[in-house]
Amino acid sequence: MMTGRDCLLKLLAGETPERIPNMPITMMFAADTLGVSYREYVTDYRKLADAQMTTAEKYRLDYVSVISDPGREASGYGAMVRFFDDQPPAIDEVNALLAEKSAFQTLKPLDLFREGSRTLDRIQAAELLAKNAGQTHFIEGWVEGPCAESADVRGINRLMLDFMDDPNFVRELFDFTTENAIRFAKTQIDAGADLIGVGDAAGSLVGPKIYEQFVLPFEQKLIAAIHETKAKVRLHICGNTTRITALMAKSGADLIDLDSMVDMKKARDAMGERQILTGNLDPVKIVCHGDPKQITEKLAECRAAAGKNYILAAGCEIPRGTPDENLLAFAEFARSEQV
Repeated sequence: MMTGRDCLLKLLAGETPERIPNMPITMMFAADTLGVSYREYVTDYRKLADAQMTTAEKYRLDYVSVISDPGREASGYGAMVRFFDDQPPAIDEVNALLAEKSAFQTLKPLDLFREGSRTLDRIQAAELLAKNAGQTHFIEGWVEGPCAESADVRGINRLMLDFMDDPNFVRELFDFTTENAIRFAKTQIDAGADLIGVGDAAGSLVGPKIYEQFVLPFEQKLIAAIHETKAKVRLHICGNTTRITALMAKSGADLIDLDSMVDMKKARDAMGERQILTGNLDPVKIVCHGDPKQITEKLAECRAAAGKNYILAAGCEIPRGTPDENLLAFAEFARSEQV
């Protein structure tokens, strides 16, 4: 029987796997599956790894991931990140690290291995997952993309104005965050990650012109550097990316996630047949509040629109509170559908 790891390796190699790979994103859902608070999940790599492995085994997922929240790199730079008992950490937008642009001149590169840092915690999670699940599952590391990370340290509203008011500053900031993301990605690959997820959610908030001029070149730089290590890349941009789907395909990412508001058929037409697509069931309406029959029908629709270069997933994270049978419907579909 082909393992989940084998299925992904074959698909990524341009071959036909035994079945469709199954890669829905789980974070809060994984913490709940293990029975730990989300604060524990995002601050203790052992609990994150245990939650991911438990979830992958219980729901027959083909990969495990270190994904948790967008504050890892930001906290390493010195940004104020607020933690809560059982919800995701939040970056303090009002008191953003680079609220004053002059602070950029004093910003230092990430000290990835600093004791107690959240970057080290993620590296350790990748290492533990590779040790315990690397023979059967794909191991996914994670970094923030250039637009998302720059928004985290500058503040999303300030960054949107910067595109018009100070484009040179934007490029300098993007270059800085991208260089650090490359280093962070490579340390996770050294620790055992096969695939790096690049989360660039803020990229969906700009139009095609700004995306092509500012965001895409740095995503390409990041992805090309990861590919030099022979690892693969998953590009995840939350939101309605309909206007930039064709440009996203130029990023070089091996996998591209599509959120639920994107039409899968139109995305396939824009990106071409060779691009591997993942998604894109509505996480709340269908995955959490629907039933297995609805999920199966929607997965079939996505598969028909996407074709053979397709991986099962929701449009974004599987919500906490999703019924067991609903997430298991993904695995049932993966094993029943002929590739």
